Amino acid sequence: MRGLVNFIGGAIAGSLVGAALALLLAPASGDELRSQIKERKDRAQQEIELAMETRRAELERELAALRAPRQ
Repeated sequence: MRGLVNFIGGAIAGSLVGAALALLLAPASGDELRSQIKERKDRAQQEIELAMETRRAELERELAALRAPRQ
């Protein structure tokens, strides 16, 4: 039990130290970093939407081909 408490305490202390170092050593300010993250999110969202539209069109063509009467 004592080992588990020591482990949890160490994990919490390590998390706090890591978070503090990340804030101190970040290459950009908070506003810049949030802006970069938003731009990346928006770009990824656009790419995902384009991939979804492309795949949907492919599937609709395949479905139409399967529904077409065979000759």
